[in-house]
Amino acid sequence: MKKQYRIKNTREFDAIMRLRRTVGSKSFVIYTKPKQELKARIGISVPKKLGNAVLRNKTKRQIRSMLRPIRHYEADFDAIIIVRKDYFSRSYEDNQKDLEKLLKNVKI
Repeated sequence: MKKQYRIKNTREFDAIMRLRRTVGSKSFVIYTKPKQELKARIGISVPKKLGNAVLRNKTKRQIRSMLRPIRHYEADFDAIIIVRKDYFSRSYEDNQKDLEKLLKNVKI
């Protein structure tokens, strides 16, 4: 996922989470907001409770690789993906299917 499609600024994370438009599953919670720029962007958050920095960064890389084939960048929303504890107990394929399903269910 290219950097132009990522949300990295703390203010932008907070603005999206303040709206409280969410869709959730066992592995993920997705917060959404109508997009502000021409391109839809995605931010990924893995809480410190789930592991050390190495594990959190690995999880973010996996999620970015899950998003590559989905190509939801033409969507009408910016999104924050938050990882839940059950992510680590499920397989990569199950998590990918779960993420695809959630992104299809997002409605603005």
